[in-house]
Amino acid sequence: MTTAASFHIGYTQYLGPDGEPVQPLPPFARDAAALIPLYRAMVLTRAFDTKAVALQRTGKLGTFASSVGQEAIGVGVASAMQPGDALFPSYRDHAAQLLRGVTMTESLLYWGGDERGSNFAVPRQDFPNSVPIGTQVCHAAGAAYAFMLRREARVAVTIFGDGSTSKGDFYEAMNLAGVWRAPLVLVVNNNQWAISVPRSRQSAAQTLAQKAIAAGIDGLQVDGNDVIAVHQVVHAALAKARRGDGPTLIEALSYRLGDHTTADDATRYRDAELINKQWENEPLLRLRTYLMRANVWDKAQEEALAKTCHAEVEQAVEAYLAVPQPDVSAMFDHLYETLPSAMHEQLEMARYFAPANGGNGKNGGNGGRHG
Repeated sequence: MTTAASFHIGYTQYLGPDGEPVQPLPPFARDAAALIPLYRAMVLTRAFDTKAVALQRTGKLGTFASSVGQEAIGVGVASAMQPGDALFPSYRDHAAQLLRGVTMTESLLYWGGDERGSNFAVPRQDFPNSVPIGTQVCHAAGAAYAFMLRREARVAVTIFGDGSTSKGDFYEAMNLAGVWRAPLVLVVNNNQWAISVPRSRQSAAQTLAQKAIAAGIDGLQVDGNDVIAVHQVVHAALAKARRGDGPTLIEALSYRLGDHTTADDATRYRDAELINKQWENEPLLRLRTYLMRANVWDKAQEEALAKTCHAEVEQAVEAYLAVPQPDVSAMFDHLYETLPSAMHEQLEMARYFAPANGGNGKNGGNGGRHG
């Protein structure tokens, strides 16, 4: 028997967990000071994340999906993109969204149950959060095909979790993008958990990156806790897509240090000792260690950054809480051009139960600004 075909899945890492380079750094990272903006973006994301969880716990925000421990993926992806590219995020990608220009206030509005938070002022053609698992991969593939037909030098970038790679949406979109050679970059945030289901129970494949092989496109792995590696690999994939050389599937290996969402309790299915061990690999500590050893960062700068991020987050929270809540009818406004008669009764019932209108209702289970 002869070999019909063979494949290789490459793995990229520049900084090890101890903050030491494991190979020569790419050109953009050779000036250590040039990495400070990436570090600042990750610190701000974590400060925002921490505050959002606190807001949910005090009834001022709905269910929230934390990105703690996964900041390098969003920051690495977004920092490599061009403004004209389009992002198709999952519900855990506020690190990328904030760097793309989505404001913290907009993000808080969304998580507070107000869809006006998805009407981004800056990245107007970036898509809003996708809560259904993997469906945004289809949207991204379609947009990439449109960019190609229009001969636009733009790339569609989608980020999704490891659980999404078990969905038909993922396979179908990747297959079509491979046939079309569409300008699409697919990034799997393999944080090892699909809610309570571990990676080992989701797929028998040795890597998730190798799923690209069936679609005839390139697949590779990257250390998702190394922001330098993520940026470099995504930058190369974007350039490849822009040249007309087709899509790339990137599996970014990370770990979900927190709960799946604030509605989850991961202590029911994960060992605390394992989580403590994974904190040694987290991306902020890794890059901060490197920057300090390179003498471009120190304790005073760290303390100043913490204060700045805290102030920015608090300002965004104040702005969020000051936004008047939408009328309950807002949930009906964009369903149909003309609301069907059968739904008029539902609208009236919603108004009746709305606390703002003196009704008998209470805030829903997701909480809200006045919950």
